[in-house]
Amino acid sequence: MSCYNKPDFWALKARKEGYPARSVYKLREMDEKFGLFPRQSRRGAPFRALDLGASPGSWSLYALRRIGGAGFLAAVDLEPLALIKDFSNRKNFFFVQGDMTAPETQELLRSQGRYHLVMSDAAPETTGNSGVDAARSLALAESALEYGESALLGGGSLAVKVFQSKDAQKLLERMREHFAKVKIFKPQACRSQSVEIYYLGQNLARGAGG
Repeated sequence: MSCYNKPDFWALKARKEGYPARSVYKLREMDEKFGLFPRQSRRGAPFRALDLGASPGSWSLYALRRIGGAGFLAAVDLEPLALIKDFSNRKNFFFVQGDMTAPETQELLRSQGRYHLVMSDAAPETTGNSGVDAARSLALAESALEYGESALLGGGSLAVKVFQSKDAQKLLERMREHFAKVKIFKPQACRSQSVEIYYLGQNLARGAGG
């Protein structure tokens, strides 16, 4: 059994708390540190979030628990979600099983309205070739930023995973053109040998996202 398949502290903790994957703690740490979700009930419009690369569903489940019944969450992935019972019959949840980069999928998700938060934990099928894998990861991250640029409300936030590479710096520079604050962050729940890192953009400039 490889170290990636063997349950570690975070994976066992996720099972205990009812999440399908350890990735939930990456989002939780970012939320606690940077305030991705509202700290208390919002006055005015309910909080709306979009989860890109949602399967198996840990980020979506965390988001639904954070936004409550008044909020709204849309999500997309090529694969179905685990723990279907946790997502079924929710009027405030919209899931698309499809390619997040496909124009028809993008249009469908944008048709649900605009969002306060776009988050992406999407990762490519890895090949073992670091250059190829980094390029594929960057393409997904760029797609997530495109969602952010077009689907976020003014003042909104973007949290996106990307594999560390020299070319990823271009994505960071592009985010700085649109967001007032941009951070680079590696949560504790990331495996020590992982090349993944998260870029966070907050307070989308007025006019860029509505």
